[in-house]
Amino acid sequence: MQQEKEKHFILNGDLKTIMWRLSWPSVLAMVLYGLNSFLDGVFVGRLMNKEALAGVGIAYPLAQVTLGLGSLIGTGAGTALSIWLGANEKEKLQRLIGTVNGLSILLSLLVCLPLYFLAEPLVRLMGGADEVLAYGTDYFRVTTIGALFWIHGLALNMVIRGEGKMKTAAWMIALGLILDVVLKPLFIKNFGWGVSGAAWATNTGMLLYSIIGLWYFAKGNASFISKWNSLRIDGPIAKEILKLGLPGMILTIMTVIQSAVVLNAVTKYGTAADLPFYTVCNRILLFMMMPIIGLMRALQPVTGMNYGAGKYDRVIRSYWLFVFYGFGIIAPFWLFMSFFPTTVIQSMLPNLVISPQQLIDFRVYLVVLPFLPIVFMCLVTLPSIERAKETSLIAMLRQVLLYFPLMIFLPKYFGISAIYWGSTAIDIAMIILALVILKCCFKRLGLAVHSIN
Repeated sequence: MQQEKEKHFILNGDLKTIMWRLSWPSVLAMVLYGLNSFLDGVFVGRLMNKEALAGVGIAYPLAQVTLGLGSLIGTGAGTALSIWLGANEKEKLQRLIGTVNGLSILLSLLVCLPLYFLAEPLVRLMGGADEVLAYGTDYFRVTTIGALFWIHGLALNMVIRGEGKMKTAAWMIALGLILDVVLKPLFIKNFGWGVSGAAWATNTGMLLYSIIGLWYFAKGNASFISKWNSLRIDGPIAKEILKLGLPGMILTIMTVIQSAVVLNAVTKYGTAADLPFYTVCNRILLFMMMPIIGLMRALQPVTGMNYGAGKYDRVIRSYWLFVFYGFGIIAPFWLFMSFFPTTVIQSMLPNLVISPQQLIDFRVYLVVLPFLPIVFMCLVTLPSIERAKETSLIAMLRQVLLYFPLMIFLPKYFGISAIYWGSTAIDIAMIILALVILKCCFKRLGLAVHSIN
């Protein structure tokens, strides 16, 4: 009864009320999730040294591969779940969790096991050398050991979010984070494990995260009947999951390659101080994206269920509502960072000497931040209305046609500052592209609404 009530609320309730009820726990969950990365920087930067922080900064994009695999499964399964709940596809829902479990194990073995043995050359490829290479390799190898729990825990949590149960997903993340935060200083300093300790703390938190997710389904708390202990990969279900989740995975892989290009440019054309500075700037930007991603995750069940139920006008109105509130959430933090950049940067590296040009670079790097909800909400809306190809197009155009060539060319001729203003220019182009694609897709949905009426 409660499960049907939640579905009825998403399909028929006031959109502002729905947004508030789903978004605040989702935003909180993603902010907590983002703290994993941010606190790695804080603890390593303060308890160790800038070389260790640079090593973690170089290795972290590689560790994103495991999160990308979790997102591949979780985004696909969560999106499919929302559509199937809206369309009342009970038979497909029963086979979902077994496929998620099986895919998590399969992909962790196929992808992450080889990454362990390729850790050092991959970190070197990212621009690591000497001490930074050693620190980065240690950090990345440990993250690959816990890859299964990173992938499985994230995937199950995203399925729960696909039900619209954002509060449940949030407290699960919170428990994993609390354990991570408690263990980080102990493992880094007290146990003397250094950067490996930071990664082991996160692995432990992810293990708890995965166990709690399974416990949720085992207790029968889901809004659908699930075979929680199954490892059977159902072919048609897996195909649908991978199709809907592929755009997010492409974006992750492209981001890793993007990081390799940028970090090599910083190492090649910058000074010894530029790599730690870029690491800090990038960590801050990633952390500030977490509230936007939280809104994005809250939007997904709204668009998916309403699209599955044929309520296309609510899909369109939901997109613009979430974009508007995304701007409202980010703008105050963006203003603070723009006016007090030194305070924000030195929260990670208190002894870092910051030049006037670096302060300008930091402000330019973040100038587009309040407008990123346009792109992020687009990336979750398009798969939810079965337009996953357009999502992949945005990801590929950003990275292959714009980011890679410009980040190779610009720093060589215009210096390190080009990395910051070049990135902002590319994001502005992506915002425009997202709006053009959405206009076309929403026009088709609008025509469908009129044909139904």
